[in-house]
Amino acid sequence: MDSRGEIATDSGRKMTRRLPIPPPLAPNPRMDQKANMAKPVTQFACTDCGAVHKKWIGRCDGCGAWNTIQEEVPLSQGPSKKSLGTAKGKRMALTDLSSEEVPPPRTLSGMGELDRVLGGGLVPASATLVGGDPGIGKSTLLLQAAAAFANAGHSVVYVSGEEATAQVRMRAQRLGLADSTVRLASETNLRDVLTTLEAEKPDLCIIDSIQTMWADTVDSAPGSVSQVRACAHELTSFAKRFGTSVILVGHVTKDGQIAGPRVVEHMVDTVLYFEGERGHQFRILRAVKNRFGPADEIGVFEMTGMGLAEVANPSALFLGDRDAPAPGSVVFAGIEGTRPVLVEIQALVAPSQLSQPRRAVVGWDGSRLSMVLAVLEARTGISFQGLDVYLNVAGGIRISEPAADLAVACALLSSREDAAIPPETVVFGELSLSGALRPVAQAENRLKEAAKLGFTAAMAPKGCKTGNASGISVRLLPDLITLVGDVFGAG
Repeated sequence: MDSRGEIATDSGRKMTRRLPIPPPLAPNPRMDQKANMAKPVTQFACTDCGAVHKKWIGRCDGCGAWNTIQEEVPLSQGPSKKSLGTAKGKRMALTDLSSEEVPPPRTLSGMGELDRVLGGGLVPASATLVGGDPGIGKSTLLLQAAAAFANAGHSVVYVSGEEATAQVRMRAQRLGLADSTVRLASETNLRDVLTTLEAEKPDLCIIDSIQTMWADTVDSAPGSVSQVRACAHELTSFAKRFGTSVILVGHVTKDGQIAGPRVVEHMVDTVLYFEGERGHQFRILRAVKNRFGPADEIGVFEMTGMGLAEVANPSALFLGDRDAPAPGSVVFAGIEGTRPVLVEIQALVAPSQLSQPRRAVVGWDGSRLSMVLAVLEARTGISFQGLDVYLNVAGGIRISEPAADLAVACALLSSREDAAIPPETVVFGELSLSGALRPVAQAENRLKEAAKLGFTAAMAPKGCKTGNASGISVRLLPDLITLVGDVFGAG
């Protein structure tokens, strides 16, 4: 037999002997685990909208922002093979819930405006995201809220990732809250924060802010898309497991949106925006998402030297002194959530020296103003060509409902025709492209609020359910032509 395993016979033929096949190797679980593990794939995400891209690009395809794409590593490499078979995740019907599994009632803070925006108080095991411009008063509001909850007998932990505990204590002394039982902490490591919260098990935890938190399991810088998403997920999961209400503070972009991926807003139960102009003392806390109450609810605060003071009757402050009639000034009866609010809409129409006249808007939608001007010109024949148009909502509040169309149209016509609307008149109604006036909801509540503040007349679209509007006379208008002819004597 030679080295090739061939055997020589007497006849000269060569026979090949088959060598025995070695037994297969025993499976190595470590090798199989390494083979099944997927290699981390680097991806790129937008810091404004969270859109994921395969490679770096200068402009995001999702939101159109420039230079917002950052490299990140995915949080997980695939779904788990486990099913809903554990005790905590078992499937059940609503009728199977026992009294112990039903969450306790809401917790009132004592701040009426904050409780109103939250839908009647803070819900246990809920996650709330608060956003606002830098320096608008988010930390001041939440420190006052923390002190209010603590004074009501609840355990509160305030975790600041932007300030030291001594700095937070200085602000508390300035606000007169130094005697509060709020526990302070200055930490950015999410693992240390969760370990402390699991040991303390407070009723309320405030994280200021979510962009400063970082998880050591995520290989990216604090404030990145991966870090913000991971930290928000861990804190929200902690709130659901232990019944602690968590309030997260989020930074905003230059467009006023909460920075970070949009998925963070879907994780939490409530999203609040703290709005206001630096030149005005009023601050608006607006709910844009609320799983436990009405959305678009607002709370009004006034910035003072001792912090934020609640405004029980914001309509009286937004209107100010309106004794003398002025052209271009109209009072709009609006609805913010469940609260009727009366605000003053001011318009100025002046000759323009520019080839393209200016259209400046503060507190309202600019595209909506362009639509109202187009409808006025097309349906009534009143032209605004060669005229600068300035529109302002007094008091620093922002109006978003379409019911302000009629008030804006009246303000524009009043300024252009130099004819003042009577100061005791309120206006509301939606404008259609055909020039007709469409009725709006909650007209009776709007009129009741106007009558409470001393208004005696109102202009509204025909078809509104005014109800028993005692003490106020309502003039129902079918379209813009009737408004121009009867009210302003033009057309």
